[in-house]
Amino acid sequence: MINREQLVFSCGILRHFINGSLGLNREKYVSGFELSKPLLDAAAYNTYVETVSNKADIFYLRTKQSLTEMTKYSYLDYINRISRKFDWKNKEFVLAFDYTDEDFYGEVQGLDIYGWTGENGITGKFKFLTCSIVSDDIPQRIPLISIPVQLGHNMSYAVTHCLDLIKSCIGKILLILFDRWFYSKELMYDLKALKIPYLIFVPKDKFIKTELNGMQDKEKKIIEHEYKLNRDKSNYKFESRLAFLKQIFSKKLDKSLDWVFATNVDDIEIDKLIETYKKRWRIETQFRIQDEARIKCKSKEMKIRYFLFLFEQILQTQWACFYKEEINFKQFLIEIQKVCETLIENPERSYSKNLKAKVE
Repeated sequence: MINREQLVFSCGILRHFINGSLGLNREKYVSGFELSKPLLDAAAYNTYVETVSNKADIFYLRTKQSLTEMTKYSYLDYINRISRKFDWKNKEFVLAFDYTDEDFYGEVQGLDIYGWTGENGITGKFKFLTCSIVSDDIPQRIPLISIPVQLGHNMSYAVTHCLDLIKSCIGKILLILFDRWFYSKELMYDLKALKIPYLIFVPKDKFIKTELNGMQDKEKKIIEHEYKLNRDKSNYKFESRLAFLKQIFSKKLDKSLDWVFATNVDDIEIDKLIETYKKRWRIETQFRIQDEARIKCKSKEMKIRYFLFLFEQILQTQWACFYKEEINFKQFLIEIQKVCETLIENPERSYSKNLKAKVE
């Protein structure tokens, strides 16, 4: 049976996150105490905040008046607490990066919304870059940080910025996994300079196709490849290893595929590359889980979208760290929503001295 005291504590964490994100406290007209319930209601039932509460206007106003940096660091504050609890500084990590997005319906304006096809009424996308734990031996496979990314953003800077944000939370990085969208000379150059191991799935350009065409089925090889990078009016040369695996059978897809990876790991085992890379798919599983807590929103304001996105992620993080073995994520959302509702009706119980001490 799920521990109700733990759920009470989790509600306190959510209120702490809301207050830190929006610059609120209990002395103000509205705080995380009042806003946690409508946000949990919306997450549990995948609807709009305005559908379940009369506090939507004040929530949107306070979020617009806040800074995205406040939301980001409020989430990082919780990740730091989790890190200390599970002693992450003394562990080794495999991480994965990926982009995910939130649908937008309406007129696309500004740099925050990426234009879309209009299919199913979706005219645009808000995009976020997420860094997650995908290690085999760390059960808390959670998003460590997500940041919003605008049109024309510098991908390498965004990735290295995320790594800088989480460096105080984790120990040694054994490897970072990237899909084909991250195959960038600038990113590889920066990660090599930082001495951070990477494995990137490489898209098939003319050079890659030529190399593959000269190989036999099931053949594997690794070559040193030189790259030339022009940045800030300067030219740089560096090398990365390219691993080619020709027509390797995939049980999941029931067909043979060509795999090509870029890496700066010298002693990489070519026979284990595909198995290693598939760990990256765990981040996509995390996104699918987070979708179960999706809070609908019509706003064009990135501050609002980013807050809701991280609110959904903090729920997922709480579940993955403390409730995953007992109940599924949707059940967790419903249970914590019920407990929050009870605490609203009995505020003295909600802010007992014990709970307050734990949260602070």
